[in-house]
Amino acid sequence: MTTKAALTSQHIIEISAPIFNKNGYAATSISDITKATGLTKGAIYGNFKNKEELAYAAFKYMVKSLISPLSNHLRESSSPIKKLYLITDFYRNYYPFSKQLGGCPILNIGVDANHSNSELLQRVREVIQRIQDQLCSIIENGIDAGEISTNINAMQYAKRIDTMIQGAIFMTHTLNDNYYMEDTMNLIDELIDLKLKI
Repeated sequence: MTTKAALTSQHIIEISAPIFNKNGYAATSISDITKATGLTKGAIYGNFKNKEELAYAAFKYMVKSLISPLSNHLRESSSPIKKLYLITDFYRNYYPFSKQLGGCPILNIGVDANHSNSELLQRVREVIQRIQDQLCSIIENGIDAGEISTNINAMQYAKRIDTMIQGAIFMTHTLNDNYYMEDTMNLIDELIDLKLKI
């Protein structure tokens, strides 16, 4: 059974996560959190040691909110090469989905934390590394399964694909135009067809 304290903490995280994501760490005050949650500062600090601890929890929650649907989408196939196409399929619809949450937390918090919070920046870097590692594993599994060429460097292509996705996210959100996301996913599909697929 979930305790009242745990429920309160979760409520605070769920309400504050989009605020941190939209406004950034430095521009978000505890007053913003109390106003949004309807709780007192004492209640916030009773659940989180400080604003920084709450920001970490909020970032973790936002990443999970965006990564979990991708993970579920990837379960549609056990084939590594098909999983790569499922990734581009997922990101074609990423813009309206992430827009509801205030944008992409990896991009938003990464840029913001780079100027204001080195610990939070490190957490963003860890998420990026985890994403690239998972992409690399899919490619390596594809090589082992005979679906992907043995002549490629799996991590190099994982980094290339992730870089293209993150660049497309930035352009799409900045210009409010999903063309960039759709076109880049088509380019990644071409890359898979021409460079990876056997």
